[in-house]
Amino acid sequence: MGGAVVDDGPPGIKAPDGGWGWAVLSGCFVITGFSYAFPKAVSVFFKELILEFDVGYSDTAWISSILLAMLYGTGPLCSVLVNRFGCRPVMMVGGLFASLGMILASFATSIIHIYLCTGVITGLGLALNFQPSLIMLNRYFSEKRPLANGLAAAGSPVALCCLSPLGQILQYHYGWRGGFFILGGMLLNCCACGALMRPLLPSKKPAEELVESTAEEKKPQAKKKLLDFSVFKDRGFLIYTIAASVMVLGLFVPPVFVVNYAKGLGNEDTKSALLLTILGFVDMFARPLCGLLAGMKCVRPRCVYLFSFAMIFNGCTDLIGSQANDYAGLVVFCIFFGMSYGMVGALQFEVLMSIVGTEKFPSAIGLVLLMEAIAVLVGPPGAGRLLDATNQYMYVFLLAGCEVTLSAFVLALGNFLCISRKQEDLEAKMEMAVTASEKEGLNRAEEDGEGEGKEDSKGRENGHRTVGAVKSGEVMMVKEMGEEGGQTSL
Repeated sequence: MGGAVVDDGPPGIKAPDGGWGWAVLSGCFVITGFSYAFPKAVSVFFKELILEFDVGYSDTAWISSILLAMLYGTGPLCSVLVNRFGCRPVMMVGGLFASLGMILASFATSIIHIYLCTGVITGLGLALNFQPSLIMLNRYFSEKRPLANGLAAAGSPVALCCLSPLGQILQYHYGWRGGFFILGGMLLNCCACGALMRPLLPSKKPAEELVESTAEEKKPQAKKKLLDFSVFKDRGFLIYTIAASVMVLGLFVPPVFVVNYAKGLGNEDTKSALLLTILGFVDMFARPLCGLLAGMKCVRPRCVYLFSFAMIFNGCTDLIGSQANDYAGLVVFCIFFGMSYGMVGALQFEVLMSIVGTEKFPSAIGLVLLMEAIAVLVGPPGAGRLLDATNQYMYVFLLAGCEVTLSAFVLALGNFLCISRKQEDLEAKMEMAVTASEKEGLNRAEEDGEGEGKEDSKGRENGHRTVGAVKSGEVMMVKEMGEEGGQTSL
């Protein structure tokens, strides 16, 4: 078992599912909002940057691309730092980097300086905040974790609705340099959010337990792994990573092109931009509602299939939306896309947490984000080339819908065929082992007489308890399967 983190505390600490966890959730809400909305909010300043540095739109678009690439591509680096120093110190330093990048960019004299400051430094700072905040959320919530993930994910559309208009106001009053400087000051709030990430502490133990725990501490412990690659032995993790990478190829394409799609149909700029507001407003409510749904007792054990449904919903929305030929059709598309997009956003990290567990999540999320970074860089530019070749937005949306739908089938069928069957085999082996132990106890009772018959009855009682544990402890069975390379989110 690897991936133990410095501020995990002693093993066996139960997630409080509340208390200080709500403060952690509020910090995660803000960090998620900054991380996902900031690359889009910076695009408000692109026109002034084009005039200032005499560059093209494609040159300024690299700023957002580098930001996203740093957010996703530095996942393994964030995992190593978290596993070495803990979540709180990494987030505090990340907040300083995020702020410093924007402040330095306000003094830039060329577009290359913007790439380095806003793209690399600020992108790295946001990455050092985003991943640890999700790790801490996973530690503080267990039973209420789907709801917590949904509420934290809602930070993305809320921040997008706030930061984009704010960016326009700052640009109008202070220009792009003043706007960058003020946004850099706002990013210092990441440090405050990092300060909220208090490590979990063990509860006070009775005197007799202290002696046992002291003896256990004296035993030599295995060296902690900074990046646990053993997650790749987990079938569930591999299936999830492949499906998520395919999904990201098409997931972010419609929000990028829907405004231009509306303009191509002859709608004015303001009316076309309203589509993103509609999409974000629906997304804002879809995420926490989906978190509530995923937390229901009858749904949570099958959360992976709910995630697959969300991806199919999103893909089919793209396929149908590709046939829109007027503004009303695009409004309907944005409403349904916002619903499905919110469901995917609320469930993607919840499913990953369920697959790998708390201990391996820091390493798992870093590796997943690295794989998704490649897809993020390939997806929108690839769709842009298809648009240049065909001059039809229909084909762009069709491609995105096919990619997202394909990822849903990869996840659902992979989980059903490769994971569920192995779980059934493990259950059969466990029951056979319990039956064999019962038979052995009965044979000993016949040989040893009444004196040892009492011990036999106790053994049978323990055997029945074991059977009950096997039938009721599905989650524990899944964790054991994960150690053998076949863990699932069920």
